[in-house]
Amino acid sequence: MKVIGLTGGIAAGKSTVSDILSKLGAEIIDADKIGHQIYLPNTEAWKDIIAAFGEDILLPDKTVNRPKLGSIVFDDKAALKKLNDIVHPRMYKRFEEEIELKRKKNKNKGVIVLDAAILIEANWLPLVDRVWVVVADQDTVIDRLCLRSGFTKEHARSRISSQLSDEERRGYADVVIENNGTMTEVEQRVYEAWKRI
Repeated sequence: MKVIGLTGGIAAGKSTVSDILSKLGAEIIDADKIGHQIYLPNTEAWKDIIAAFGEDILLPDKTVNRPKLGSIVFDDKAALKKLNDIVHPRMYKRFEEEIELKRKKNKNKGVIVLDAAILIEANWLPLVDRVWVVVADQDTVIDRLCLRSGFTKEHARSRISSQLSDEERRGYADVVIENNGTMTEVEQRVYEAWKRI
């Protein structure tokens, strides 16, 4: 059973490609969903996050106020490293468990997709057989962010520059899916890549 690591920058269209792959029969592991589970109250990660960043980052229901935590770590590399050191190893372990469950469920046949925006940065590459990178030109990404998230162009550029560049991601890619056009065009690119698995 092949494991594809699907990654891409903000607003490149990674979720769109993941949805297409799901319709083609791939088993999807959504890193964002697992990440949210890692942060749930009273988990080991939650306890470690509170110990590292204090109870001020909690909402009244004891869940982590992720925007507040994000504002703490966004411009502080040491704080971000501390958070990543708590969260990323636990996510890696969960991904290993999910991959094993899906292999058993499907008798080791088919394709698993690990959909993870930070696949490369978090060093989750050992989990996958191939890396698919979704890219879009910067103007397209900025337009998408302004439209869907209400970002200003300046805020969009700041978010883009805080991530790996598409050029850096391409260096890890076995497959690059360009997503600057229509839904039909990206579907066709995904179908072509799927046929080569």
